[in-house]
Amino acid sequence: MKIAFLCKRQYMSKDVILDKYARLYEIPNQLALLGHQVESFCLSYQAHDEGDWDESNHLKSLVWHSKSYKGLNKIGLLTYPIFLLQKLKKFQPDIIIAASDIPHIVWGAWCAKKLNIPFAADLYDNFEGFGQARILGMKQLLRKAVCQAQLVLTTSQPLADLVGKGYGAKGKVISMPSTVDTQIFTHKNKNEARNILGFKSDQLYIGTAGGLYRDKGVEVIYQAWKILQNEIPNLYLVIAGPYEESCPPPQGDRVIYLGALTHSKIATLFQALDVGIISILDTPFGRYCFPQKAYEMLACNLPVVVADIGEMNYLFKDIPQALFEAENAQDLAHKLKQQLQNPCYSYAKVKNWSEIIQQIEPVIVSIKRD
Repeated sequence: MKIAFLCKRQYMSKDVILDKYARLYEIPNQLALLGHQVESFCLSYQAHDEGDWDESNHLKSLVWHSKSYKGLNKIGLLTYPIFLLQKLKKFQPDIIIAASDIPHIVWGAWCAKKLNIPFAADLYDNFEGFGQARILGMKQLLRKAVCQAQLVLTTSQPLADLVGKGYGAKGKVISMPSTVDTQIFTHKNKNEARNILGFKSDQLYIGTAGGLYRDKGVEVIYQAWKILQNEIPNLYLVIAGPYEESCPPPQGDRVIYLGALTHSKIATLFQALDVGIISILDTPFGRYCFPQKAYEMLACNLPVVVADIGEMNYLFKDIPQALFEAENAQDLAHKLKQQLQNPCYSYAKVKNWSEIIQQIEPVIVSIKRD
């Protein structure tokens, strides 16, 4: 089957094509490895170099195309749908999959209608929370496009519920979580990881890594630490990632701030901790986002305490002591003590990208037949 995949070029500060990064790379890549002829069309908002990248070999047929509108030529963005349609007419796909943001979902639905072929929308987040959604009419265009899709993929069950019930989508709506690099995030010896980071083998360590921002829910972690630091004298708080000057990490001999870490160093941190913390707020972002950090911690076999919001409620429903009430420092401190004293592990399997796409591929094929 010939599949066209539409997305933006830069995702999570990574170049989808050159960095071969995450969901936007792996969906077309894995479909190609399953025998489909895939061409991916990327639009760069950051003026990456234009060009074509052919990754085809004896295992797959995958070609990437990238278009940029630099400097004064940015007005040309208005003509990109026409440019894209001409490219698609030449390729003659059997199906279009559009992803990454509101414009690509809308363009994908429009092109599929023009070509009279099936359309699938991939929502890796609640796009109504993006800045684009503040532009007049964008939310309505998104919902209309999603409702045209024969298949909608989301990264969380709450987002799937929103699309099915809130949007009134008429096609199949399936939660297809993203995943993490299980070659990097994996279970390793705790003491070896602690030696790398300079941690003590006879002390307790709790912590997190990522954006240490107020709107991401970090304040409750700092508040819970104020409670725990006096109750557990051999406990350390370890945090890593950028922070705002208005919300700095706590100070003290038992607070370890590691700065911004590479992926591999984050994995080492999660392998060294006793309990990982994931705090999110009860906001549209928190309710519908994919719990990337949770999957990274689970892949490292780390006991966790997470905010009882959105997908976390589904992922940890069998471990109530791993769930704390969002923004409740007392409850977070209590659950952390429970996990330190009697750790409960989640045995949810963290699948790799090959397994995930193999599972969804028959559904994608079926909408062509439908």
